[in-house]
Amino acid sequence: MTSLIVPDWPAPSNVRALVTTRGGGVSASPYGSLNLGAHVGDLPEAVAENRSRLRRLLPDEPVWLDQVHGTTVLEADCAAGLAQADASLARRPGVVCSVMTADCLPVLFCDDAGSVVAAAHAGWRGLAAGVLEATVARMAVAPECVLAWLGPAIGPTAFEVGAEVRYAFVAADPGAAEAFVGHQQPDKWLADLFMLARRRLVRAGVSRVYGGGLCTVSDVARFYSYRRDGVTGRFASMVWREQRG
Repeated sequence: MTSLIVPDWPAPSNVRALVTTRGGGVSASPYGSLNLGAHVGDLPEAVAENRSRLRRLLPDEPVWLDQVHGTTVLEADCAAGLAQADASLARRPGVVCSVMTADCLPVLFCDDAGSVVAAAHAGWRGLAAGVLEATVARMAVAPECVLAWLGPAIGPTAFEVGAEVRYAFVAADPGAAEAFVGHQQPDKWLADLFMLARRRLVRAGVSRVYGGGLCTVSDVARFYSYRRDGVTGRFASMVWREQRG
């Protein structure tokens, strides 16, 4: 059976969200078993079957993105084909916004009225470049009306980075220094991706931020991790609107 995580956040009743895990698919090692990434070397027929199993749980095929660690936000309502973007949003019911990750941070969004949803892929490059801020802006609602949920990502005890990563955040926000802890070698730091995302969202006016804390590296049974395994699969974080009754 496909193994899923349902985000714990106070979203409106017409907003649905799911996160897949490793369980419930047909891919063989090192992609075992519900790999959804068609770009990681897995057998195409295995990925197709995994996506087919996921599709049975959704109102439509997810809008898959060609993720490039940038800040482009796709309007998923009118998307055609695989688009190069790192976030998508939808206002039409049944359109499934999705991002795939294996250490980077997936962030799901909705507004209080349940009129718009969005999903963003936030690795450190995209996060520092402003992908979350760009997503909130494209939602075109007041930031104080936006809810965000932080999905599984590499945790603060596993994310070792160089000084250039710390500088990318601290140069724009000196307070971001609290998200970095010195680590063993000179100019090496442990970074808290969840804290960095929360800071960026709060600075953008989004104060209601949920989730965070699920570490892809330490939870071998449930999550893929590129940092841990190198060759590995991808899981998906998805959000969509249902038609109101």
